[in-house]
Amino acid sequence: MANLVIDIGNTRIKSALFEKAELVWEGVFDELPDAIDSWSIHKFDNCLVSSVRWTKEELQQFLSFDFIYLTSQTEIPISNSYGSPATLGLDRIAAAIGGWQFAGKGPVLVIDLGSCITFEFVNQDNDYLGGAISPGLTMRAKAMNSLTARLPLVEVAEKPKNRIGDSTITCMQIGIWYGVEYELIGQIQAYEKEYPKIKVFVCGGDAQSFVSLAKDHIFVVPNLVLHGLNCILNHNVE
Repeated sequence: MANLVIDIGNTRIKSALFEKAELVWEGVFDELPDAIDSWSIHKFDNCLVSSVRWTKEELQQFLSFDFIYLTSQTEIPISNSYGSPATLGLDRIAAAIGGWQFAGKGPVLVIDLGSCITFEFVNQDNDYLGGAISPGLTMRAKAMNSLTARLPLVEVAEKPKNRIGDSTITCMQIGIWYGVEYELIGQIQAYEKEYPKIKVFVCGGDAQSFVSLAKDHIFVVPNLVLHGLNCILNHNVE
């Protein structure tokens, strides 16, 4: 059974083809027509679409195939105890489910390093409880630039070579990078203290930048959201 999963964000369209739980193809696009041309080459039995840009009705005008449109009402393979499920970002629950699937059971902590950093927790009863949201690398750099009179906008794509800055730019880069790194370490350690058997998954656009955090129970899976969407799709069609 072949599945196509599509994650339409504000700027990019991510998609993947799965054979059951195995990822066999992945494509990232800037424009919908380019994505449609690529999808038309592949054969698939089922499709799930998550979109923050277009409604189901709008997408039906462009897509020639049937699809399940992900909403807060869509059935998922774990319980959801989030206090306001209608406001929960679909990428957040998909990431949580992706980590839960890889782990096989809870407790699981999923950290998504994108524009924001999100922490998603599924407990030992396979119940999604929520987590935390904080600014990502680029957002922190933009905040210091836009909310001060003199601080420049700095690049933070790579880990600083030193821990002591010798200029305003390097001080900012060090502060941003290690602020995030120590936040991740602190959150992970706090969860580990309460849930010693927890498994941690790191995903998102900046995940590879923090691959050094990976160890026996911490795994870096950049496309975890797509795996989670596929798990949701399988749950709805099987």
